[in-house]
This record gives sequence, C-alpha cells and structure tokens, in this order.
Amino acid sequence: MNERHVPWIDDEARRLLGAERDRVPVTSLTERRGELALKDAYLIQAAAISRRIAAGARVVGHKAGVTSKAMQEQMGVGEPDSGVLLDDMVLHGGSPLERSELLQPRVEAEIAFRLGRDLAGPEPGLAAVRYAVAEVFLALEVIDTRYTGWRITVADSIADNASCARVVTGPPLPFNGELDLAAEPLVVSVDGMTVARGEGRAVLGHPFHALAWLANRLARFGAGLKAGDLVLAGAVHASLALEAGSTVRAHAPHLPPVELHVT
Repeated sequence: MNERHVPWIDDEARRLLGAERDRVPVTSLTERRGELALKDAYLIQAAAISRRIAAGARVVGHKAGVTSKAMQEQMGVGEPDSGVLLDDMVLHGGSPLERSELLQPRVEAEIAFRLGRDLAGPEPGLAAVRYAVAEVFLALEVIDTRYTGWRITVADSIADNASCARVVTGPPLPFNGELDLAAEPLVVSVDGMTVARGEGRAVLGHPFHALAWLANRLARFGAGLKAGDLVLAGAVHASLALEAGSTVRAHAPHLPPVELHVT
C-alpha cells in the first residue's frame, strides 16, 4: 500500500464511522472524489473495521452483497461486493431492533451458512464449499447507508462495509448436502403480507457460488473464510424499506423461519 494514501484512507474511515455514530449521513465518496478504485474502497472498509475491533468488536464472519440480478438492478451495479460481520451486528431471530439506531435501513432475506471447516481460495470448487459448510439457515440482513441516499456506486458500498448494519439469524439446520439450495424458495412478509420472494438460484446461480466468490476475493489478501464463520450469501430479492412498528418474516419450505420486530 502506498503510504501517501494512508491519511486519506483513514480520514474516510473515520468519516463513515462518525456518520453511523452520530446518525448524520455524509456525501458519498464518489460524489466528492470522483471515480474510486475498488482496492481503495476495500482499504477504507478495512480501516473502519480495524477501528471497530480496537474499540472491542469481534469479527464473526463475512457477507457477499449485490449477488442477485434483482439487487444489482436496484443498486445500479454489475458485480458483487463483500463486507465483514462483527458480533455487535448479529441478532437472534425474534429480537427487536430500534429503527432510530439506523439511518436509511432496508431489509433483505438470504440463505446463510455457518462453516465447519476453513474455505480458502483461489478458485475453490463447489465440492470444497459443500465440504466446508456445517449449518444452513435463513437470515434477514438489514442494510443501511451512511451516505445521504442510496444512489451510490459499488465502491461507495464497499467502503461502507457493503452497507451492512445488522444480521438477524434464524435457527440453524445441519447441512447434509441433500437440500437443493438453488431451488429453495424464500418468501418475505411484512406484517403478515407477502412482499417479496425469490429462489436460492437468484444468488449467482447457487448460494455456494457466493461463498466461492468470497473465498476467492479474500485469497487476494492472504485471507480466507474460517471454521465457525457466519457467511451471508446475498439477497434473493430487491431490498425493502424497513419501517418502525413492522414485523418482517422470511420462511422457506425446508428451513426454519426468521423474524425481526422493528420498534
């Protein structure tokens, strides 16, 4: 890393953390600075995560984002991104979430995994992914932007930790390889009314492809997915605005439902 970039990278990380802390959005990076290289966006993300770890947070996994056509079209981007999951982001299903803690939250339903073995790149095959997965479950990811609106580039999202704010996990099931995750249909309801649906294949053709993509990206930095990691594969539908007083629920035929109450 070129040292002349370090002060700028750190300044942008502090700006994003301050926006989240004070709940006051900031102008997007690309609006202020123009085109931003993805490698610099990931450096900003890493700097912010390092500061949160120094303050006491603990890494518990990773997320792949913008992995479905619906999300790519909604966000106006053409490739996935990734973020880091910290322990203070994770809620168990049925837990309440205060809308006032966030800025412009949206919610999406995903298939998620707990790894039982390390998964490293480059280019891991689906057999390696299947071997690494120990548990599978539904999750609701609450995304949020610390910028002034959702008109952002993939570089903006990456710098902002792939827009991740909270993760609500459903009850896990042991993964035995027999469940056809590509064909698994997810249905999302808000206050009892169905508002979105999508199948696992919406995520890069199969949710396992998102894990392989993540492992491959992390391999470029000498890292990988680790046993025990929580991994989100990405939404199977376009994200939904999250409002106070609502209850969001996702269910599927072969996976236990997950629910979030917004206060």
